[in-house]
Amino acid sequence: MALYLGFDSSTQSLTALVLEVDDDAKRIVFESAIEFDRELPEYGTVHGVLPDSDPAAAVSSPLMWADALDRMMQRLAGGDLDLSRLAAISGSAQQHGSVYLNARAANGLAALDPARPLAGQVAEMLARPVAPIWMDTSTSVECAEIAEAAGGAAAVAQRTGSRPFERFTGPQIRKFFKRDPAAYATTDRIHLVSSFMASLLAGGHATLDPGDGSGMNLMDLEAGRWWTPAIDATAPALAGRLPSLASSSAIVGRLSPYWQRRYRLPPARVVAWSGDNPCTLVGTGLVREGRVAISLGTSDTIFGLMRTPRVDPSGTGHVFGSPTGDYMGLTCFKNGSLARERVRDAFGMTWDAFSRALDASPPGNDGRILIPWFEPEITPSVAVGGERRYGLAADDAPGNVRGVVEAQQLSLALHSRWMGVDIREIHATGGASVNRAILRVMADVFGADVIPFDVANSAALGAVLRAYHADRLADARPIEWDAVVADIAEPGDRGRIAPDARRHALYRDLLRVYEACEAHALGRGPDPEPAIAAWPAKHGNPL
Repeated sequence: MALYLGFDSSTQSLTALVLEVDDDAKRIVFESAIEFDRELPEYGTVHGVLPDSDPAAAVSSPLMWADALDRMMQRLAGGDLDLSRLAAISGSAQQHGSVYLNARAANGLAALDPARPLAGQVAEMLARPVAPIWMDTSTSVECAEIAEAAGGAAAVAQRTGSRPFERFTGPQIRKFFKRDPAAYATTDRIHLVSSFMASLLAGGHATLDPGDGSGMNLMDLEAGRWWTPAIDATAPALAGRLPSLASSSAIVGRLSPYWQRRYRLPPARVVAWSGDNPCTLVGTGLVREGRVAISLGTSDTIFGLMRTPRVDPSGTGHVFGSPTGDYMGLTCFKNGSLARERVRDAFGMTWDAFSRALDASPPGNDGRILIPWFEPEITPSVAVGGERRYGLAADDAPGNVRGVVEAQQLSLALHSRWMGVDIREIHATGGASVNRAILRVMADVFGADVIPFDVANSAALGAVLRAYHADRLADARPIEWDAVVADIAEPGDRGRIAPDARRHALYRDLLRVYEACEAHALGRGPDPEPAIAAWPAKHGNPL
């Protein structure tokens, strides 16, 4: 029975899972998390982020991440698992964050003293004491500069999978070079959080996988190599400072002597780490095209596997590499649970009352539309928040409840069409996935089966399954991805909701009305009121 270790280094915590595999039967035998603010208060983070006077800036401490890794290994070693059976390790990390190491790191990583804590030794290798992370939105100027130098935002999106985004690593590197050229000059290697953590485990500079590399605005998505125009537009001599790109199943080394001696661990294989989004793809069982996940959380997100790297022409969606060797599409909507809560609270409802109001209102809402941009929106890009109503009174409680739910599902469907995927099954996750009334609307809008999927730590689960897959591949015993996720990263059939064909046909018509309303709200189309007025005559009594 082999053991596999998977990490997830997220914004606020480090999670570890251990998977035991016995004749391909899989079970989780260890699960633990270190919450940064609570267990590592000496680093001064708030929700994993260092306070900053600039509200657009978001940085964290690489030493805190190293310290958490050291403490988690100690926790593992002090448990009752037989870690001599540990075969391979991999990990997931928050995407887009970058760590800047000086020339001492090349030798220093290989010569770590097992008698000393990790963080103090890593401190000597940093060219920059902080790491900008995915929440940082301070690089609008740099995004524009990179786009102009590399042939325009559309050209960058076509090659890298996304237009230049503020939180992506390329613009963050450019900002660092501009603000502190002396520190940039001392930088020998720029890692992502994923390759930094893998380097700490392997005792040498680790490669970067395409799943995380594609979140930088620097990688040619189809070719799987650095794209020279973006590299040159970002900072001088950048190519030599970036990790090499390698397959997501690449073995970047063995667990270094530091860990073997410090915690009596075996020389397990260290598999390339990846970003949290690609790892979550595996951890939610999305290893075939036609399956997508919709996360109904603070933000609503739709993501799934794509066989070919189609790009969103609107510039709001993203394409990343997938651990399967394919691609993943992802679109995020800021007004998720916030918008649902706004409507619920406006009418003094409980969630049960919200669900009853949704069930009691007619599918299609008599053609009435609510555009729920209560806050500035990501998809589509809306700089100033404010809801818009078409044919819908602000004091109509059931109409607004159905309006917010239908609008969110219609928007998810509208703004995921660029993926070109025939969606047949949806894995619903996040807090609102417990609400079957909402999931019924989701199934009918998409015309796809919806399965509630209450999977905890999906990024860490994806990481540990990647370790298992890569270890089998390295032993010349390859295993199909369907078999990797079977029985552990799939929702099964419990709670499955099948779409109603008549309601799906109605929602196909309503999608055109919603699209017209959205275009009008954005100042890009005519008044949609005639289409709304014609709705009752066309559809008669609600289904």
